[in-house]
Amino acid sequence: METATIILALVVVVALSFDFTNGFHDTANAMATSIATHALPPKAAVALSGVLNLIGAFLSVEVALTVTNAVVKIQDPDGAPRPELLTGGGSALLLIVLAGLIGAIVWNLLTWLLGLPSSSSHALFGGLVGATVAGLGWSGVNWNGDGSKIDGVVGKVIVPALASPVLACVVAAVGTWLVYRVVTGVATRFTDTGFRWGQIGSASLVSLAHGTNDAQKTMGVITLALIASGHWSSTESIPFWVKAVCAVAIAAGTYLGGWRIIRTLGKGLVEIAPPQGMSAETSSAAVILVSSHMGFALSTTHVTTGSVLGTGVGKPGATVRWRVAGRMVVAWVITLPSAGLVGALMWWIAHVLGGGLLGAGVITAILVAAAAAMYARSRRTPVHAGNVNDEWEAQPDAARTPIAA
Repeated sequence: METATIILALVVVVALSFDFTNGFHDTANAMATSIATHALPPKAAVALSGVLNLIGAFLSVEVALTVTNAVVKIQDPDGAPRPELLTGGGSALLLIVLAGLIGAIVWNLLTWLLGLPSSSSHALFGGLVGATVAGLGWSGVNWNGDGSKIDGVVGKVIVPALASPVLACVVAAVGTWLVYRVVTGVATRFTDTGFRWGQIGSASLVSLAHGTNDAQKTMGVITLALIASGHWSSTESIPFWVKAVCAVAIAAGTYLGGWRIIRTLGKGLVEIAPPQGMSAETSSAAVILVSSHMGFALSTTHVTTGSVLGTGVGKPGATVRWRVAGRMVVAWVITLPSAGLVGALMWWIAHVLGGGLLGAGVITAILVAAAAAMYARSRRTPVHAGNVNDEWEAQPDAARTPIAA
């Protein structure tokens, strides 16, 4: 078997591993509020989310094509493949993709261990950008596309990253304020019951939307690897088998849960009531679906967190734990460069070892060791379906700041 083919197999396995971590890292985006308000039991919530992520992954390929084309300049301006990426049967580009994926997975696992809902999407793009810069220089990154449309890392990743949480926060705040204005005077037991049923529908829509956005990012990465190895040539379509395996991987990860992040998002930011939960989920789904249709590879985590904060702002007399929110924002800001540094380091290690199968094998082994260490550390303070809804402990980094009515 040729070296490039073996490296391609490693890339596909690692890419699906990223997809799996993306699933359990982002389960909170759809189900944290429904679990927090007891609209759904924890186990039923993650099962429902997993099924809908599976379905959503087949609904669109716009985001997948963004990932294939928006990060690495795989073609010259005249449309011809760049020869420096095709050396060794495409192993040069395959090592960039592999190193970038490792950077993304390491950051995903670290933020999961810390219970921080950071962006899996930005971890992926950060890892790929870092590995690309290390391997090809700054000019190897497709920063702005050809300038004729919104494209490249800036247009399709960075701009949506800045705009989407603000938009989701505003929409959720307005929606929450309107909801509480409408139900004023209605008995709480009636409104809570009704909104809990509504949450099941809105949370399901977020799960479906998440599948249409996040599952496709791994599809784009695998397609990029197939192009590098000569097993695929189109930059405008995705092989069906790639869609299928990515859909299954993200659904399986979603079903596993991501209880640490579910707890932070559901209990750590705002004490969520059912009307707030439905407002957050509805605004998140609307923003994510519109962005998926336009091919923006945004962070569903940023959108959901913005929506949850918006419900705290929009509800009169609510409290928001701004210090917890501040920790999340710090994680958001450093995700791209941190994953990029890991991706660059992994590429450098592989390059020093000759850039072939040995280098690919060593950096994959480093990933396995790092993942095992973080999993072992997580077992010291386990979070699971049985304690995910325990009261948030009063501690310095979870101080509450009331919002005036």
